[in-house]
Amino acid sequence: MHFRNERALYKGICKLCGKDTLSIYSQDKPFLVYCHDCWWSDKWNVMDYGVEYNFTKPFFNQWRELLEKVPRIALSVKDMTNSDYCNVSEREKACYLPSAGDNNERVLFSNRVVKNKDSVDLYVSLSNELGYELVNCLQCYNLKFSRNCIQCRDSAFLLDCSNCSECFGCINLKNKKHCFFNQQYSKDEYKNKLKELNLGSYSEIGKIKKEYSEFILKFPRKFANIIRSVNASGDNIKNAKGCVFCFDVVGDPSAENCKFAFWAGETVKDCYDAGVGGGLKIERSYELTDTGLGCDSVLFTAVVYSSFDVRYSINCYSCSHLFGCIGLRNKQYCILNKQYTKEEYEALVPRIIQQMNDLPYIDKKGRMYKHGEFFPPELSPFAYNETIAQEYFPLTKEQALAQGYLWKDPEPRNYQITLKTDQIPDKIQDVTDSILNEIIGCEHQGKCNEQCTEAFRIIPQELQFYKKMNLPLPRLCPNCRHYQRLKQRNPIKLWKRQCQCQGSQGKGRPSQIYQNTCEHTHGKEPCSNTFETSYAPDRPEIVYCEECYLKEVV
Repeated sequence: MHFRNERALYKGICKLCGKDTLSIYSQDKPFLVYCHDCWWSDKWNVMDYGVEYNFTKPFFNQWRELLEKVPRIALSVKDMTNSDYCNVSEREKACYLPSAGDNNERVLFSNRVVKNKDSVDLYVSLSNELGYELVNCLQCYNLKFSRNCIQCRDSAFLLDCSNCSECFGCINLKNKKHCFFNQQYSKDEYKNKLKELNLGSYSEIGKIKKEYSEFILKFPRKFANIIRSVNASGDNIKNAKGCVFCFDVVGDPSAENCKFAFWAGETVKDCYDAGVGGGLKIERSYELTDTGLGCDSVLFTAVVYSSFDVRYSINCYSCSHLFGCIGLRNKQYCILNKQYTKEEYEALVPRIIQQMNDLPYIDKKGRMYKHGEFFPPELSPFAYNETIAQEYFPLTKEQALAQGYLWKDPEPRNYQITLKTDQIPDKIQDVTDSILNEIIGCEHQGKCNEQCTEAFRIIPQELQFYKKMNLPLPRLCPNCRHYQRLKQRNPIKLWKRQCQCQGSQGKGRPSQIYQNTCEHTHGKEPCSNTFETSYAPDRPEIVYCEECYLKEVV
């Protein structure tokens, strides 16, 4: 994760064509950065940077020296239309600051999104339209403030609901309509309940969020979101076989015979430690991040696609038989970007592996790195808090430096905040277009640990969306809003626990007692099923095994 920057963007200049560009590399870094068009062009030859392997120096020292010489691509984008402020994205149309996105239209401030339209502030969402503040939602329309929902429409504040319409403040509902806080109403009664609310008021939304967060604690949660999978453990897994300690593994089919896979996609087989973007169509691979699209036998890599037998390489495409290479395309039998014959390559690689073990890299904390370890963190082109490592395993500056990570302090800002959050109109109806000229101070004021930008602006298409959807203006900058969505998901950790279903008598829970609505197979006695779950034991949710949960929900 420390090698993947998705959302920290900087102004820069292409060192080849001289044009202004956005970049994932700040200008204080020692890299030669090219814009997207120049990097993919024939105006330069990446093989010109190749070097002879030096058996008197540790491998990782030589690799880092090469990293600082080979031009870096400013942003990872492809086939974009009117979507300049994006990264790790392709086929985006009129989008602004989505990352890890594909084929979205008019989507703003979102992450890990595919095929969404006219939506703002999404996280892990697919094929939604007119969505706002959604997490883990699929094929929903006009849905707001919801998570883990499938095919829901014209609703708000839903959790773990599917095929519901015109519902508000509900949890665990299937195929329902006109429900308000899990109570069934007629169509007219439901509309009257909604009239009592003003979702265009920021203060009103705050009260509803508090009430709703307390309400959903009264209902059971399934121990893990594992669907149509065999011998799988982890969370958010679909169509997988034999996957252990895996998270966000989806596809049709998805993963098979994998361990420690995270954000892995379709047809991932026999992989171990497959990190973020652990691949589409990848096999027999180990210790990688953002690698796939037809890879086989790739080890210790980052951003390697459609390649075979690649080790310790980064930003390589359609290659085979590489060791320690950077930025290669359609190459084979290369070491540190230097071309070799097949025979020379096969003779050199075993010698390099032996040398890596005999002369290991020692980092500033005294940790030893031999062959078989991923790149040392201090060799990452990014600071810890520029990467998604900070999102999933947040550290303070002091903690990060103590562990040997780099840290990026905020850059000097040349603007003045013109509007504080307490000066923003409470109701969206009272907001005028003059808000577009204001520099708004983030409510966190940079005092959080969430990559706060301290200030933000409302862009025209964003304001248009809020008015159309009758939603109040946000008080947090986009980064801090992103972190609030991250907090709605469970951590990528597992704990061994026992089902908390207490049977028909409901014994054993002095508070927050949930009374089952039907008889379970274990009758009056507490359920004895155990499982691994991403719900920590000290959390307040009532966690059920799959059997007990389905009895109550389906």
